[in-house]
Amino acid sequence: MSASPRLRLLGQFRLELGSESVELCRNAQRLLAFMGLRGRVSRSVLAGTLWPEVTEGHARGSLRTTLWKLPRDEPPLIGCHGDALLVTPALRVDVHALTRTALGVVQGDGTALHALPLLGLLTGEDLLPGWDEDWVLLERERLRQLRLHALDALAEALIRQGRPALAVEVAWAAVRAEPLRESAHRAMVAAHLAEGNVGEALRHYEAFRRLLEEELGVAPSPRFARMLPQRPGDRARQATARKAAPCTRAFATTGSPSTTLSKGESTSCTWT
Repeated sequence: MSASPRLRLLGQFRLELGSESVELCRNAQRLLAFMGLRGRVSRSVLAGTLWPEVTEGHARGSLRTTLWKLPRDEPPLIGCHGDALLVTPALRVDVHALTRTALGVVQGDGTALHALPLLGLLTGEDLLPGWDEDWVLLERERLRQLRLHALDALAEALIRQGRPALAVEVAWAAVRAEPLRESAHRAMVAAHLAEGNVGEALRHYEAFRRLLEEELGVAPSPRFARMLPQRPGDRARQATARKAAPCTRAFATTGSPSTTLSKGESTSCTWT
């Protein structure tokens, strides 16, 4: 092969040999996709995973037939080493490129300098959409979680670098991907605060608080609430709670409260 073969698994399956796209039957696509993700697999595991509903002998026969249908190039896409099958090192798989990039962002290797290309990669297509086999679903969820963590880390890095406008874009991408994920909303609020847009930060927090209440019946974490400047209404509620606290504690040991209110006086508790 004049150029490295490329296997695209993000979005629709595609195998490229040189400048040409190669059509494969469905079983050959499944085999190459599984091998592209794993790199090295024993024949028994591969046959049992791709043909779980038949006997081991039948599954191994289907594996041999499918291997025979793969393109015959030098070096071969799939090689043998005893009972193991291996993908040729020349094969470039887009999932591995995404994984390396996302892990680099999470580990903080300075890749936030290239935020826009990273944003396009981290918000790209899912792994093999429409494929519903268990091994695809597990890998798809792993990549989804990795992308979300990378978006959170990228937004935080951009805020530290003094680039809050780009951080807002990254945070919005994370919010669209998972609307109930608090860390994405925290990144959004942090970006607004870094720009000095307190009103935007408060509005976003309130919208998320209502969403959580409606969807899950829970409130944002105390950590999230502490990010925001205290509002007058919050201070008033806290003062009321502090005044009521002695009455609450006394009620536990002395009896029942009665409330008296005189003109010009605040509410107080008396005990009988």
